[in-house]
Parts: sequence; C-alpha cells; structure tokens
Amino acid sequence: MPHILIVEDETIIRSALRRLFERNQYQVSEAGSVQEAQERFSIASFDLIVSDLRLPGAPGTEMIKLAQGAPVLIMTSYASLRSAVDSMKMGAIDYIAKPFDHDEMLQTVARILRDRQDSKSAPTERSAASSGRASSDKAGANVDSEIGIIGSCAPMQDLYNKIRRVAPTDSTVLIQGESGTGKELVARALHNLSRRAKAPMISVNCAAIPESLIESELFGHEKGAFTGANAGRAGLVEAADGGSLFLDEIGELPLEAQARLLRVLQEGEIRRVGSVQSQKVDVRLIAATHRDLKTLAKIGQFREDLYYRLHVIALKLPSLRERGSDVSEIADVFLARQSAKMGRTDLHFSYEAEQAIRHYTWPGNVRELENAIERAVILCEGTEISVELLGIDIELDDLEDDDFIGMLPQQSAASTSNEPTEDLSLEDYFQHFVLEHQDHMTETELARKLGISRKCLWERRQRLGIPRRKAGAVSNP
Repeated sequence: MPHILIVEDETIIRSALRRLFERNQYQVSEAGSVQEAQERFSIASFDLIVSDLRLPGAPGTEMIKLAQGAPVLIMTSYASLRSAVDSMKMGAIDYIAKPFDHDEMLQTVARILRDRQDSKSAPTERSAASSGRASSDKAGANVDSEIGIIGSCAPMQDLYNKIRRVAPTDSTVLIQGESGTGKELVARALHNLSRRAKAPMISVNCAAIPESLIESELFGHEKGAFTGANAGRAGLVEAADGGSLFLDEIGELPLEAQARLLRVLQEGEIRRVGSVQSQKVDVRLIAATHRDLKTLAKIGQFREDLYYRLHVIALKLPSLRERGSDVSEIADVFLARQSAKMGRTDLHFSYEAEQAIRHYTWPGNVRELENAIERAVILCEGTEISVELLGIDIELDDLEDDDFIGMLPQQSAASTSNEPTEDLSLEDYFQHFVLEHQDHMTETELARKLGISRKCLWERRQRLGIPRRKAGAVSNP
C-alpha cells in the first residue's frame, strides 16, 4: 500500500485529504509544517509527499531536497501558480492548483505513483519497447510499454508509429480527437520520447483559465501592467523553456492570446504583458482540441495563420467506439485498478455487461468508461458487475441479431420455444420471449433479460403490436 505524507498547515484541508486518500487505499501520515515533518518522519521513506507551497516557516519546496528523490507534489493557490511552476524547476514532480476536485487529485497521485513504480520495476522497459512490441499488464490488456497507452487495434498501432517518428523532432504537433479520448496521454508520450524528456512538460487547459487572465498566465506580466499586478511574473511559456508546452483545448484561446502564441512559434520569443522587451524561449508546442480549427478559422473565430502553424503534424485519436476490442481490454484494466483501490479481488463483469461495454457507443469515450466502472465497483454488493451497475442505456438497435441473442441467458432462450433459435428472426425471437415471460416478469425484469432498456422494450412493444400484460397479472413462476 503506497504511503503518502501530507504537509499542509490548514487543518480542514489536511483532514479532507487524509480521508480522501485513505478511502482510496493509501496509507497516510500528516504534518503541519516542514519542521514538523522533519522531526516526526523519515521523509525519504515515503512513496509520495503532497505539500502546500506556503507553509509556516520553510516553504513547501524545502520538501524536495529533504525527500532525496521521492516525488513531491506541490499544492498551490491559483494566485501563486507561477511559484509552483518554479518549484518544478527545483525538482517537484508536479503541481496542482487549489481549489482542486477530488478526481483531479486522485488522478494526479495515481499517475505519479504509477510512473514511480514503473521506473523502479521496469528499468529495461524502454529498450524492450523500442522494437515496437506490446507488453501485457495485470489485466491481460495490450499496453504499448514505451508509449503507455492501452490498446492494439489498427488505428492505435498507426498512432503509436506516428508518435515514435514525431517525438524526437521539435515539430509542433496538433492532437485531434473527441473529449475523453486521451489527448493528454499522447502529449505526454511525445514529451517522454523526446530529447526534452528531462525538462518539464507544462500542461495548460485553455478553457479553464478566465479570458481576462489567459495572456498573463501564458506569457507573464511586468509589475504595474494592470490593476493588481504588484510584482512581475513569468508565464507558463517561459516556465516550459527547454521543455514542452501542452495547450489543451487550444480552440478556446482568445484571439489576442493567439497572436502572442503565433509570435512564439514564428520567432521563438515572448514579450510579457506590459513589457517592451522580448526574450527568447526554446519550447516545443503540443496542442490539442476536439473542435474543427479549420472551420473556426474560416468563420473568424481562430487565426488562420496560427492554424497552419499548428497543423505541421496532426495526430488523430480515434474515438472509443472506433477501437473494436480495445474497449474490453481498457474496461478490464479499469476494473483491476478500481478493484485494487477498493480492496476487492472477486469482482468480474457479467456476460451481459461485457456485451454492453463492447457495443455501447461511449459518447464520453475513455473518460466515460472509467467513470462508469468506478461507479459500478463502488455500488457492487456481490461479485458480479451487471449492466445496471454500469448505468449505461444500451438500445436493442445498437446490437447485431447474433449479439442480442447471445446476451440472453441460456435457460431463458431454451424455454421460449421448442424450435431452434437459429430459425427465429430477431423480431420473432423478441415477440416470442416477451409473450412467454411477461405473465411472471415485470417490465424491468423483461428488459434486463433481453439486455435492453425499458424505453426500448416499450418502443418494441408498440412497433410490433405486443400488448402489455394487465397490472397485477404477474404471478410466481
């Protein structure tokens, strides 16, 4: 069980973090200052230190030196974001801005611990992966060990090959794909496989920063540049000097900031807000969007010259519904991870749930799948995860005939008719099943046995003219 040290002087935040981590199967110790942490613990023995930046006495960045190589995650208020970036240059593994939500914190912690474990247990992973071979994780899924993304379908293999060819260059990359497909994972793979891997990769969600602050956040500002600018600050572009800058949802970037970013790409220099002097920066830009930038450029919502500067190398991430059997592999990995967090080793998907996962369209992509499985693991009281626990509404029309019939329990299928099921069309089978069982099943039970929603059951009844049995007609089988 990973052991985390929390260093935070605000008791409420420290207690909330302790409860959050302990609920997710982490061992937790805590301190209110750097001095208290030194006196009470052997800091280097922890798997991760989560420290506030501003503490009574020594700042949280002191933990970096005391940790002796153990990863330190810095927490910072939004107003002091620049100082947090500076702490990364001092050796912090990452930073997280307050206020943060629980999912964001857990995802960050899990990623850091996973990366640390990988670096300990697989020192030869990179050389083995350079041949392009895939490895298999605990859940049996195909994971490209060099790139760190689950999946082996043809579109993903093509993407892996492109990442390997593009990563060693300094070319600007535009990652395109629907929300939740894993664009940041691709960006991180590009950075980790580049010559800049030892320098920081600064990630910015352009949609999350207020429009009035975006230029200052990206490019920095001088003292007195605007009301409240009491001191000069470096921007995120400057903080990424020597490394990579990942701009997620770049389509949300205001036009004024786009003009400044264009100068970074064309001239390799930035000018802070309120400054008359420019300074050189060496930054590899990786951008991502789920929007059609070319269309936005045509209607004047995105600079056309910036679009062509970004579109040097374009990588297209397929949606989850386009990845075939990858969805089942990803689901197995998520189930293994969530089961480990909850201390459950007996959980598995029902056959119906496996079929639903395979055939559901997943409009929210990998993010939706992960959330559905996390919810199912938390709510599951037995050992089998059903379709209902996943909370997805898969319609009968989403499945092929053979898939639909295969989702029915064998005893139910056998009892519907003396004729072989192969001789029945899908609609005949549906009608026969409903008429045979509606006298001793509720509508909910019928829908569950058929592997469809109640809404779909009702619509099929209407279309096929199958009357619904009278209320109170259900009898014990």
